[in-house]
Amino acid sequence: MPTKSTRRKNSVVVQFAVPRRGLPSAASFRKWSAGCSGITLRIVGAREGLSLNQRYRRKGKATNVLTFATGDIVLCHPVIAREARAQGKSLAAHYAHLVVHGLLHLRGYDHEKKRQADRMEKEEIRRLERLGFRNPYELE
Repeated sequence: MPTKSTRRKNSVVVQFAVPRRGLPSAASFRKWSAGCSGITLRIVGAREGLSLNQRYRRKGKATNVLTFATGDIVLCHPVIAREARAQGKSLAAHYAHLVVHGLLHLRGYDHEKKRQADRMEKEEIRRLERLGFRNPYELE
């Protein structure tokens, strides 16, 4: 999923591979990834999300976010929209959470073990609070 050709060293590139209507703006995605550079955020549909998850993780369904060491973060809109509705969150709040989640993966955070997951969740909560969002793990 490398997108090196579209990435500028000191920027955040936002690619919409789905219709933009109802989605947060590119400026919002850049705000949520403040302090980062040389990354690409790509918002995709279910087909591309499934294809990437099958190819890189050997999973038979689309997932909400995929992070690649090359600096690419793929966000699957249908999955994110469904999760936001189910969790009673705004679409923007859920997207912000998953952007932060993906960025933390790029910085070496993981959630495979409980201790790692706790550390990552605390950092997500802290960063989201600074962006004006509530704790994403507290359902309303």
